[in-house]
Amino acid sequence: MTAPQWPDFYFARHGETEWNREQRYQGSRDIPLNRTGQLQADANGVLLRDLLEHEGVDPASLNWFASPLSRAAETMDRMRAAFDVELPPVIHDKRLIEISFGTFEGRLHAEIAREHAVLAPGERDESYWQFRPQDGENYDDVAARLIDFAHTLTHHAVVVAHGGVLRVLRHLVEGTSRGDVLNWPPPQGAIAHFVGGRMVLYSAENTWDTGID
Repeated sequence: MTAPQWPDFYFARHGETEWNREQRYQGSRDIPLNRTGQLQADANGVLLRDLLEHEGVDPASLNWFASPLSRAAETMDRMRAAFDVELPPVIHDKRLIEISFGTFEGRLHAEIAREHAVLAPGERDESYWQFRPQDGENYDDVAARLIDFAHTLTHHAVVVAHGGVLRVLRHLVEGTSRGDVLNWPPPQGAIAHFVGGRMVLYSAENTWDTGID
């Protein structure tokens, strides 16, 4: 599947939820942030503000996109609270919703692995990209949504969405292999800057580049 030319943009995964902490399949279910997730979102706002200032980017010049699920929408709102200038309104785009795990949603990773022989993150091979739970999606479905979204995405936009979305973006933008992104744990409390076909991750403590040469 071939993506269009991607502009440079900033991406944040939503903060932690109780289902994240419990290692439950969350997917398209609307699960709110827990207190840790709220603090991660607050810190991400400061991080993004400092990053934009360092790069000379006017935050008021950006478009701000978020998944409409509450954990992403609240993360976006808390991040924007770090800015003392009036920002454009947030565009809540359904194409940014997390991959649907269908009947797996709400169940523990370990439980599903035991009952259905479906490997948890960190143990998957590339074939999992095509795996579709009952009533759910596979990663190709998410890729199609994101390729469509790319025609809306603007240069230096800010996007707040989900871990599965970030996995697919790494594959589409960087060309990272499906096997690698399926087993990569997308961080919470970090900003990913997609620039020139590479991803640079920023956190309060570390900055590291996962782009390919």
